Amino acid sequence: MKSSPANRGRDIERQAGYLCPEHCMPPPPQTHSAGDMWFIRDGCGIVCGVITWLLVLFAEFVVIFVMLLPSKSMLYSLVNGALFNGLAFLALASHFKAMCTDPGAVPKGNATKEFIESLQLKPGQVVYKCPKCCSIKPDRAHHCSVCKRCIKKMDHHCPWVNNCVGESNQKYFVLFTMYIALISLHALIMVAVNFVLCFEEDWAKCSSFSPPTTLILLILLCFESLLFLIFTAVMFGTQVHSICNDETGIEQLKKEERRWAKRSKWMNMKVVFGHPFSVSWLSPFAPPDHGKANLYQYVV
Repeated sequence: MKSSPANRGRDIERQAGYLCPEHCMPPPPQTHSAGDMWFIRDGCGIVCGVITWLLVLFAEFVVIFVMLLPSKSMLYSLVNGALFNGLAFLALASHFKAMCTDPGAVPKGNATKEFIESLQLKPGQVVYKCPKCCSIKPDRAHHCSVCKRCIKKMDHHCPWVNNCVGESNQKYFVLFTMYIALISLHALIMVAVNFVLCFEEDWAKCSSFSPPTTLILLILLCFESLLFLIFTAVMFGTQVHSICNDETGIEQLKKEERRWAKRSKWMNMKVVFGHPFSVSWLSPFAPPDHGKANLYQYVV
């Protein structure tokens, strides 16, 4: 069977002669601890991240000041206000965690002669070297040109969270898409209810804003919510499908040969969200505890 160019490139990396450790400078000294915040200084990603927060805050403004506060039913306002604000808070917290969590970056510049010798490789054992960041690359790791690092189990680089989605932050990215989809759906329902009530009554009494302003704000919120609902629902479904099949987006795109053992879909979910199943799966403040879930199982 004829191998693809991508596979041929990885075959070259299998040969020790091509590692060329003498071409790699020693890795830079560690100037930060493991607890330091991860942040990518990419202009496009920063702008997209700020836009995401501004859009959520705009939705908050319209929901609270245009629809809930002028409502005659206090119970309706309290229930929907608590639900919407709770989901919005979880969405922004998930976004922050996805953006500021190390996605699984491989130490940069560790493909030195000393480090390779310290691995005590057995005869015929395969190692990979990334020619871009000069690192010994683990299996299922790929180089990101934006982060300028190799990322373990990299799925894709998302400008909306200004980060790669990888082994260590995929849970937060999935939660972000889920909570954005939920608040978008909730906002659409509230807009529909508000339109019905305002058509039945006088528009001037429906909101503290003028009728034209109220109508424009509701239409903008409806358009934003519909757009984000479709986008994030599709992304959420794609992510869950990839997790269940234990295959990242890049691996699907490149049609890479599967060299890792097949697990059940439920075990694959535990690998990303934590073991065992608990309510912490839904929390962006709970790092996934893998427990008995083996991150890497390879076919011998």
